Amino acid sequence: MKILLLGAAGQVGTESQRALAPLGEVAAFDRPEMDFTNADKLRELVRSVGADVIVNAAAYTAVDKAESEQDIAEQLNHHAVAVLADEAKRSDALLVHYSTDYVYDGTKSSPYVETDATNPLSVYGATKLRGDLAIAASGCRHVIFRTTWVYAAHGNNFIKTMLRLAKEREELTVVADQHGAPTSAALLADVTAKAIGAGNLAGLYHLVAGGETTWHGFAQFILAEAQKRGAVLKAGPEKVKPIPTSAYPTPAKRPANSRLNTDKLKTALKIDLPPWELHAKAVIDALPL
Repeated sequence: MKILLLGAAGQVGTESQRALAPLGEVAAFDRPEMDFTNADKLRELVRSVGADVIVNAAAYTAVDKAESEQDIAEQLNHHAVAVLADEAKRSDALLVHYSTDYVYDGTKSSPYVETDATNPLSVYGATKLRGDLAIAASGCRHVIFRTTWVYAAHGNNFIKTMLRLAKEREELTVVADQHGAPTSAALLADVTAKAIGAGNLAGLYHLVAGGETTWHGFAQFILAEAQKRGAVLKAGPEKVKPIPTSAYPTPAKRPANSRLNTDKLKTALKIDLPPWELHAKAVIDALPL
């Protein structure tokens, strides 16, 4: 099996290089060889590899900047994805793509299922949704994984930000009324590899770690675990103060409820998804504290 991995230097891409290697030959690309702003060059790259599976771990993910950079977000999250879908259809390759909880508005009182109506609140969410719809409309063989609150031991993410701020400040304020499941890039990559290996997964699935928390709860967990490992912090978990979203205005609106129901995926692959705390501990273990 030949696999084309796009966005290889990102959090999910880095973990995917490890997880996909046992399945076959992985051709991994990131900038500048991978140019999502040029449709012709992107098509040329896909055709030159001639992969059986295309894994797209690339995206425009600067949620707040997207509000003022709509054109580039649209290009990377929608138009380039449409090119990949067209190329997958042309060559009968499987396209694996990652989407987001931001396609929902977060007003539902229970976890979202795959058939729930979408209603993105932000430019980022809207461009990601258009990418999802372009894949479905292309008729290509595809798997779309919608996920939430992604982190890893590498790259920029919430865990690293909280650890840095806790060393610099006496007190932190973190939003406590947005609910979701922190999900590691390693879990996304491992389940992706399992799905490709199974060979019969198709369509849209929610993929997040088990359980749920808030950003405030996640922050307290991170600092408590870091202290257990000997980290010296100015602000420990007791110094993380909860605030409402309204007290921390951002250019892009976030969904209050980012909880995603994963029953469809767990049934299809016959797997359990570990509690979010498990992978979070593993990432904290891997970081210099």
